[in-house]
Amino acid sequence: MKVSLVTACYNSEKDLEQTLKSVADQTYNNIEHVLVDGGSTDSTLDIIKRFDHVTNWVSEPDKGIYDALNKGVQMATGDVIGFVHSDDYLLDNTIIASVVEQLTAKPQVSAIYGDIIFVNDEGKTIRYYSSKSWSFKKMAVGKMPAHPSFFARKEVYDRYLFNLNYKIAADFDHILRVSKDPEFSLEYIPLVTTAMRMGGASTDGIKSNIRINKEILAICKSNGVKSNYLKIYSKYPSRLLEFLKREK
Repeated sequence: MKVSLVTACYNSEKDLEQTLKSVADQTYNNIEHVLVDGGSTDSTLDIIKRFDHVTNWVSEPDKGIYDALNKGVQMATGDVIGFVHSDDYLLDNTIIASVVEQLTAKPQVSAIYGDIIFVNDEGKTIRYYSSKSWSFKKMAVGKMPAHPSFFARKEVYDRYLFNLNYKIAADFDHILRVSKDPEFSLEYIPLVTTAMRMGGASTDGIKSNIRINKEILAICKSNGVKSNYLKIYSKYPSRLLEFLKREK
């Protein structure tokens, strides 16, 4: 089973080396790492060129992160596709081997998802995001499986790409559309796949929260999921528990 990991980057010299190393160090040996760079002007391209495992990459202007991810998906040749964002990294070197083991044992499952942690610049865990209790009905309150932990068979992306009308919540829209499709089945696995640094587009303060919730409400409405701002904002008290649970 070939696994394609897609990374979108732009002026990512600060953290990209750790991202690439976490893929290069995987024990599973049939991995294609697809890099889509938005035309970086710092040392990002020099860093990419230092990693021999990266043979499928492009550097050109794009329309934002989801356009870059769509490009990466379309460049990918693997049986399974996942994402390792340029400021994230796979938590240990057996993650992809575990993903492949799960998907091989469950041929009827279209995609699997697990848990992630959020870390600070020193690598200390400050938040634990578990997808264990997720179900489709929780989309109405703006909850989704942790997207960096989402690994899907290629046929999922052959049918559904990211909707570029959404600038910050297209991953929410994508998982909603996939999970309501009766031809696809999603399953949780008890695996912490990814360390995600705080400060990305979806975690960067009050303004980003307002924007993402506005997009989530629009996504729910366009997909026939009954929701409102009261429901969506009701998820925040439970997030406090994620900062208390820091162990794997």
